[in-house]
Amino acid sequence: MISGKFDLVMKPLETYATGVDGVKLGRMSIDKTFFGGLSAVSKGEMLNALSPVEGSAGYVAVEQVTGELEGRNGSFVLQHYGFMGDGKRLLTLEVVPDSGTGELEGLTGKMDIRIENGQHYYDFEYRL
Repeated sequence: MISGKFDLVMKPLETYATGVDGVKLGRMSIDKTFFGGLSAVSKGEMLNALSPVEGSAGYVAVEQVTGELEGRNGSFVLQHYGFMGDGKRLLTLEVVPDSGTGELEGLTGKMDIRIENGQHYYDFEYRL
């Protein structure tokens, strides 16, 4: 497993649907720069839903990560699934099967994201 920091920039994108009955649907761009054992950049998109209840939301996202993973060059795709509500949080980020390219071909794994004092961190457990 490797860990490190990442910088994140998200911007609203045009959405197809806006939600009804107090639900807000959104679409965002994702741009990340990873540091540490994963030295890479990523680009992706997120769809989210905010319920009318404060603190309840869900999202899905896909991002393609390109760069170097512990000295191996290539790219791979991460798929996100997350929600929060009732004081619970679920966040799953997994490498999309067969999405690894270059020296990252055959990559599998899961990533966890932490936010501490406004800084984003990742923990990436993977196999090649």
